[in-house]
Amino acid sequence: MVVKKENMSWQDRQVELLAPAGDWQCARAAIENGADAIYFGLQTGFNARARAKNFSIDELPELMLALRRQNVRGYVTLNTLVFTDELPRVEAHVRALAAAGVDAVIVQDLGVIRLIRELCPELRIHASTQMTLTDASGIDMVAQLGVARVVLARELSIRQIAAITQATNTPVEVFVHGALCVAYSGQCLTSESLGGRSANRGQCAQACRLPYELICDDVPRELGEVKYLLSPLDLAGYDHIPELIDAGVTAFKIEGRLKSPEYVASTCRQYRRAIDSALERRFTPLSEEDRRELELSFTRGFAPGWLEGCDHKRLTPGLSSAKRGTYVGQVVDQGRDALQVQLTSPLALGDGIVVEGDRFEGAEVGGRVYQLRVGKRRVRHVDQGTVWLGLQHGALDNRSESLRGRRVYKTDDPQLRKRLRATFAEPGIGRRVPIDIRVRVAANEALHLEVRTPEISWFPIETDFVPPQARKHAATAEVVQQQLGRLGGTVYRLGTVQCHVDGQAMVPLSIWGKLRRRMLEELETRRRPQAKVCVQDEVTARLCHQIAAEAALSGGESSDPTPRLRVLCRSLAQLQDVLDAGIDDVIADFHDLRQYRSAVSLAHAAGATIALATLRVHKPGEDGLFVAMRKHAADSWLARNYAALEFCRREGIPAVADFSLNVTNPISAGIVRQWGAVRVTASYDMNRDQLWELAEKLPTHWLEVVIHQHMPMFHMEHCVFCTVLSPGRNKSDCGRPCDTHSVRLRDRTGAEHPLHADIGCRNTLYNATAQSGAEAVAELLQRGLRYFRIELLQDAPREVTHRLIELYRLLLAGSISGTEVWKELRADNRIGVTRGTLEHPRNPLAIL
Repeated sequence: MVVKKENMSWQDRQVELLAPAGDWQCARAAIENGADAIYFGLQTGFNARARAKNFSIDELPELMLALRRQNVRGYVTLNTLVFTDELPRVEAHVRALAAAGVDAVIVQDLGVIRLIRELCPELRIHASTQMTLTDASGIDMVAQLGVARVVLARELSIRQIAAITQATNTPVEVFVHGALCVAYSGQCLTSESLGGRSANRGQCAQACRLPYELICDDVPRELGEVKYLLSPLDLAGYDHIPELIDAGVTAFKIEGRLKSPEYVASTCRQYRRAIDSALERRFTPLSEEDRRELELSFTRGFAPGWLEGCDHKRLTPGLSSAKRGTYVGQVVDQGRDALQVQLTSPLALGDGIVVEGDRFEGAEVGGRVYQLRVGKRRVRHVDQGTVWLGLQHGALDNRSESLRGRRVYKTDDPQLRKRLRATFAEPGIGRRVPIDIRVRVAANEALHLEVRTPEISWFPIETDFVPPQARKHAATAEVVQQQLGRLGGTVYRLGTVQCHVDGQAMVPLSIWGKLRRRMLEELETRRRPQAKVCVQDEVTARLCHQIAAEAALSGGESSDPTPRLRVLCRSLAQLQDVLDAGIDDVIADFHDLRQYRSAVSLAHAAGATIALATLRVHKPGEDGLFVAMRKHAADSWLARNYAALEFCRREGIPAVADFSLNVTNPISAGIVRQWGAVRVTASYDMNRDQLWELAEKLPTHWLEVVIHQHMPMFHMEHCVFCTVLSPGRNKSDCGRPCDTHSVRLRDRTGAEHPLHADIGCRNTLYNATAQSGAEAVAELLQRGLRYFRIELLQDAPREVTHRLIELYRLLLAGSISGTEVWKELRADNRIGVTRGTLEHPRNPLAIL
């Protein structure tokens, strides 16, 4: 049991500002504008922003040296899932990070956490937000693996964050500014499902930013201009900094490794001021001018995210998904290549503007402002009022409808960009490291000089110079401070100076110059990044061998090689049909957990074993759901989060870990087994080759494979039902339209994806097309696997469900081939069937 230490006073708090760095310019912008640390990825892969420029492994020592010179920490992102055959490469990767003196690594994969801890105990590990950590129980589990800090899921409110920090000693980090994913990080399978681009591998296709139509009870619902149903506004938590510090947050993170250096400079500058003023108890909210600066750096519109709790309508208004900039006014008239605008905010020649419209339908109008006219007078700048904006020739051609009444946004301000770039034009321009100095000068005694910096204790600067008695120009404290303070062109500045001058001693200026140069050289040497020590043996091979040895010692289940087919049902009607088909191993995954009692009774009456599925996300205050589930006395649980797994271990409930725990390699599988899982469900991020590689490294009874399902794409705290089918703003006043309406979202290809809500009011959007792994089954059977699962989604006619089950039974019995199953499913299903993640390489741009 964790005993929470007492809260520190605000004066003692160490609160870190963590900035993104997609390239060198962004790193410099962060350093000079107040970041305490930066996080960045490497071009060698394994980071969740594959599209960023990133850094080469050869640049890493130079980058860490630049950071150390200015007292900034460097964290490397290893925040993707890692497949079995990649573990040796990750090990080599970590050795290079340790050698370069990296301060910490940000990790998603459980197996990589253990690998790093065994390989380099000195190297700090931060659990990525990709781990979907939303409660203290899960945090304590990963902390036992050696995690030193946890990046919380973005979907937590300040109240929930405070509850977490009160229940765990592990420091927590939160995102405070930048783009929001609509899905829980680490739980989004949309890009993988639709195009083979896994978000858990840094290749998100941003399907959430696309337009969708709402199909409610089989009828298209007209929503006017609301089309971007899954595109949240950007997070701006500036005004909540004091509350977050009060809640126990130790690090504030800015999103944006794909953003510009000007964005990094602006956000760091603003949030540095916010944190410092909050710690000094003189916090003031963001001014309108500063807010406009942040909006111009990048925004789709700002909101507090989930920090104030759920407000689904505010979070996702659905009118746009594009960068907008800052609102400046409204169109009142238009002419040829010109717009008359009622301005409410400043605009200047050369600024970029856009008039609201749908970018996917070519309805956006915008460009540079080439002319500003107030009445008949041309001007260079206007603060507010009615003004004509001259645009590029042809900008308004082919416009069939009037733009009158539409909102105008400023998207670019060249003068602001110039000012921001000036803040990081050269090292030390915005951030210098203070050097404290102690000097003793006395005639006929050796000159004594000691220095220190914030992170290095006092040390002497060696000199053998003995000042003689001065006849004139004796050393003074003013001269000492002036000569040692000549630090221009460096990243240092003079801090405190303690100077004791005894008598009349003469020290030539050249001696002070030599001492200053020697002091700087010594500081450069002492402040270099220190390599961290790694063990010499091959850790990957050792850990995999340990897993095999532990499996052999623990033995296995029954030696019966007969394949087992489990069926997951999402309604009592489905469950009855499945039991009537003779299935004796079922899983209930219901919208209403109150129906679990009936489900257990039905299954046991039919002589079947039944597992109950938990929610995929578990938050503070939701332990009662576990207690309620336990009362139904099911045979086992399907555990979908760390807290559920820990509850099952503590209560002695057999549990299978589901796909949402993201097991993609044998080390991860071993950890989840140690946490009490009887089996682990293979991650949906693996293709068939990666699945086979994992199967070869594990005891066959450890693994369960889903071979038929509708892929759960987005799993969201955001509720579409509440947003568009209710006058309410969250579950407290929405009236639960999810209980009475069936909803699908139609994408740009015409596919209609089913949307479900769980008892926690979280939404899951499922792929409209079922995925079948039938053609991979024969190979998996040859490797000894015997636990297979099919998952039903929508209610179907009884005979359809029975035929589906019969096909997979025949397949597992070897009576028909996977190709035969595939062909029949494809022929029978109105919208076909896909091989999905178990397919050979697909077109990753299909979604777009």
